[in-house]
Amino acid sequence: MLLAACGSGGSSAAAPASQPRAGGNLTYALDVEPQCFDAAVSPQDVTGEVDRNILDSLVSEDTKGTFHPWLAKSWDVSKDLTTYTFHLRSGVKFTDGTTFDANAVKVNFDRIVAPTTKSQYASNLLGPYTGTKVIDPSTVQISFSKPFAPFLQVAATAYFGFYSPAAIKNHPEGFCVGGPAAVGTGPFTFTSATKGQSIVFSRNPDYNWAPADSTHTGPAYLDKVTYRILSEPATRIGSLTSGQVDGIQSVPPSNVASLASNKSINVYKKDNPGGVYNLYLNVTRPILSDQRVRQAIQRGINIDQNVKTVYFGQYNRAWSPISPATPSYDPKLEGSWPYDPALANKLLDEAGWTGRDSAGYRTKDGQRLTVVWPSTPSASNRDSRDVLAQAIVADLKKIGIEISRPSFDVTTYLTKAYASEFDVLDTSWARFDPDVLRLFFNSASRGSNGQNGAFLADDQVDQWTNAGAQTLDTATRNDVYAKTQQRVIQLAADVPVYVPRSLFATQSTVQDLAFSPNSWPQFYGTWLSK
Repeated sequence: MLLAACGSGGSSAAAPASQPRAGGNLTYALDVEPQCFDAAVSPQDVTGEVDRNILDSLVSEDTKGTFHPWLAKSWDVSKDLTTYTFHLRSGVKFTDGTTFDANAVKVNFDRIVAPTTKSQYASNLLGPYTGTKVIDPSTVQISFSKPFAPFLQVAATAYFGFYSPAAIKNHPEGFCVGGPAAVGTGPFTFTSATKGQSIVFSRNPDYNWAPADSTHTGPAYLDKVTYRILSEPATRIGSLTSGQVDGIQSVPPSNVASLASNKSINVYKKDNPGGVYNLYLNVTRPILSDQRVRQAIQRGINIDQNVKTVYFGQYNRAWSPISPATPSYDPKLEGSWPYDPALANKLLDEAGWTGRDSAGYRTKDGQRLTVVWPSTPSASNRDSRDVLAQAIVADLKKIGIEISRPSFDVTTYLTKAYASEFDVLDTSWARFDPDVLRLFFNSASRGSNGQNGAFLADDQVDQWTNAGAQTLDTATRNDVYAKTQQRVIQLAADVPVYVPRSLFATQSTVQDLAFSPNSWPQFYGTWLSK
């Protein structure tokens, strides 16, 4: 799970001044907070990032895609990839004192797939899951109705970390509010969560079952980790440079150079694997059911210029729905669908949107060409996406497309999105496996069943993404996932915009900051030299 971070500009990840030492409280600023802290329920990246402090998984995955023992000391996989048998470590305890065993695995997996849990992500990751069987207290078997190659990667994520069965029984409402009720086996305990302000974790003194690829064993070095919620970029930067916090997430690209020149601050950069920042075009909506209109949107946005301007050259434009840091990324898409407003106008003419109203927007049969692209306040602030959206809206206005940007709270947004009430949905999604394409575009992942924001139902895409999920053969996976990426762009079901890059900054006193394959900071091995 550990990765040596690279420095930027005049600053670099400082070498430890001495041997790691225990003690100290680290304060880290987030730009967004979890809407729900329950990893079995929430689809948010920040939920998985924060919950990793308390939740351990069966296996860990390093940044090269290699799996290592964690709560499972070993495992066996059937030749047909339908059965995974895990042999569990002994002596592992939840922080409420109960024992981690095969029954705990079953309770957690059963909870994820239970309809009452209303899982928005984890349940979909399980694919053709059929059940969990307790062989004996230290042996558990996970089964699938057909080959499911991505399962080890799934099992390594924080979304499949384990809550205490006692806590699950005592809190049937779940753990969305966070706090001491959320009991795991991790290196920290969940002390408190104050909405809009802070999240606090305290060291678990009994922790002694770190992943096999960890740099140390035993308890974490830090006494406490406090996340502060600072949504405004200027506030995060000011808190870091003034020493009020030890580190910050989501450094604005415009501030990277100045922070990198500060000798007391380290800047870290890493392109995120998984889904890039995509605009998913809902192919079932009346206006966007015409592929020519979708293609016009795809080719009518000056992505290169917009990304360069908004992100000061710190982010790269995207050509594929998945990032270059993701296995099976297809580089052949690069440069294959450039900005072409002349083609976009031609496509709209061919689609019959030849009229113009007084505001300059295209019309057909008296109807204005209006596309609904909703937002939520927290998501819009992330990565200056609100500024990027303004540039996109302006580009599309030039070819006669009106973009309507209503704002909703997260709950309303998700309800309407799953009900296919919007034309465009936007998101990025960190995951170190090309199986993320199945979640984005397989027809089984539409609506409340998953993350198919384009509501695409294409036989070829289904065939390829299903085939990729049923094999570990690298050549086959590269082939079917490349075809999927090409097909989605061809159908204009998606507009990849930029490759998300994790930009972190810390005080130079923060030592051994580590990152997961998803580029999330991990504080188990972190220590303070002050």
